[in-house]
Amino acid sequence: MWGMTSSKDIDDRIVGQNLAGRFLANLAKNGDTTVLKWKQSDGSWGSWTLTELADQTARLVTGLKGLGIGRGDRVVLMLRNRPEFHPLDLAVLFCGATPVSIYNSSAPNQIDYLVNNCEAKLAVVEDSGFLKRFLEVKDNLPTIENIVIVDADDDVADDVIRYSDLVASEPADLDEAAKTAQPEDLATVIYTSGTTGDPKGVMLSHRNICWTLESVGQSMRDQTGIESFAGKRHISYLPMAHIMERLLGHYYMVDFATEITCCPVTTEVAAYAAEVHPHVFVGVPRVWEKIYAGVNAAISADPEKAGPFNEAVEAALPIMEKMTRGTATEEEIETWNFLDAVAFSQVRPLVGLDEALICISGAAPIPPEILAWFRAIGVPLTEGYGMSETTAVLTWSNAAKAGYVGQPAAGVEVKLAEDGEVLARGGNMFEGYLGLPEKTAEAMDSEGWIHTGDIGEIDDEGFLKIVDRKKELIITAGGKNISPANLEAALKMIPLVGQACAIGEKRPFVSALVVLDPDASAAWAVAKGIDGEAASMEALAKNPEVLAEVEAGRDEVMSAFNGAEAVKKVKVLGEEWMPDTEVLTPTSKLKRRGINSVFEAEIEDLYVK
Repeated sequence: MWGMTSSKDIDDRIVGQNLAGRFLANLAKNGDTTVLKWKQSDGSWGSWTLTELADQTARLVTGLKGLGIGRGDRVVLMLRNRPEFHPLDLAVLFCGATPVSIYNSSAPNQIDYLVNNCEAKLAVVEDSGFLKRFLEVKDNLPTIENIVIVDADDDVADDVIRYSDLVASEPADLDEAAKTAQPEDLATVIYTSGTTGDPKGVMLSHRNICWTLESVGQSMRDQTGIESFAGKRHISYLPMAHIMERLLGHYYMVDFATEITCCPVTTEVAAYAAEVHPHVFVGVPRVWEKIYAGVNAAISADPEKAGPFNEAVEAALPIMEKMTRGTATEEEIETWNFLDAVAFSQVRPLVGLDEALICISGAAPIPPEILAWFRAIGVPLTEGYGMSETTAVLTWSNAAKAGYVGQPAAGVEVKLAEDGEVLARGGNMFEGYLGLPEKTAEAMDSEGWIHTGDIGEIDDEGFLKIVDRKKELIITAGGKNISPANLEAALKMIPLVGQACAIGEKRPFVSALVVLDPDASAAWAVAKGIDGEAASMEALAKNPEVLAEVEAGRDEVMSAFNGAEAVKKVKVLGEEWMPDTEVLTPTSKLKRRGINSVFEAEIEDLYVK
């Protein structure tokens, strides 16, 4: 049983391995499998098999070695989700070097910091826009010897190397090149989002990632019954600088031959899903919240259908919980199958999730009600938990329990400290923060336990619940410790609300900023016969009827909290918060300091008597 697997069991399986060697083993088994697809300029699909990817990689290895890239060097990558990323990342690994992705939104000063921090020898950029940002600080980047551009305009300087020239090289011997990197060598450096200071470089070795692939591969096979993930479709749309996408959208393909569809524009993922029908679909909570809001907005537009559909969901919720736990009767299963045939099976294809085998929400808490709703309609949504420092994975369970983030993955140990902090240990724990031994010692103790900074609870089945970030707990003026994440999850269950941020640090009571959901608000406006400028998000955020509905919703969702914890007042905002801005990280986590700064006036108004 996967839950009985020890860390040593997995250690023994990966002795002497690196990612290059695992790729070649995958190639030998699945060479003819299509592993990469992308939209071409004419709208048609381009694709590579694993063999074609290997050929691209081999040619790039020769090209990179010609630029002096070898073992121990670091290469910075600034690319959207596109096919060229994958052979580039692999080629750097075959050279024994370390590929380091940075966020595509990085400003010149951030590029300066990141490149110098990792002492990159080579930079690979996507286009002239990214190149311009590098050139602005080129004089401050003494370790950069060359810059490679993938999409070169005619006016790109001659000293910038074209990707097309690199990939025109003679192919290297990958079997020989694969021997270069050692298990302890760095396979990548993942930079934290830097919401509480300068980003820290999380060092992940080949051993860390090989161990993680063994662990999650076993967990997923054992729990789903899926023997092989070769050819299973996955849409890659989150930044490759984020560990969750790098694991699921790159290393899975390298090791399992999953089929990766590259989606270079994050906002287009819903359209891609409807066309691709992924088998594995991973998203941050905001992605799931938007799908949920979009479906409900579309259904509510037809009152004759909305009532029966919502009644079907209500009937399905307890049945699906029993089905998940294996306690449903034959009659209950037949009831769910009937509801699925008449209602749910017609909805899943519209959002492209009719063939989904594994769906995961991660990177931040998802409201339990939304997770339960998806499962009720037959979408196998689960919640996982991990960090960059744990190579993305700590807990996950296909037998999802709403409000919990699963059980420890194969070989991973999880326990709680005296103050409730989640501690974890296993071969997936990082090698440390680049150049920051003191910070490393704060995060990992002498016995190898990672101190996650999250407060958690573990139930009698070993399921973990994350209460909140230790550093994000609100301490009110009255000294009450309050979890903002729980309050925010509740507020997002108000039908018109898409985003929320609880406020209350050193304040007499807890308040919140809430942002209208675009889809739900638009559907509400249509139902009310409101159009034109009056139907804009800005106007709706001031509409007395909207404010009244939000207030009524606040009263309802806050009834589950005691008086000291409950949100007393809200400020309704009409402009959606977007990823990779002052208020959200690239994966849509709240930047609380940024929100407090940007909306300082609105927050102060909430506390004016």
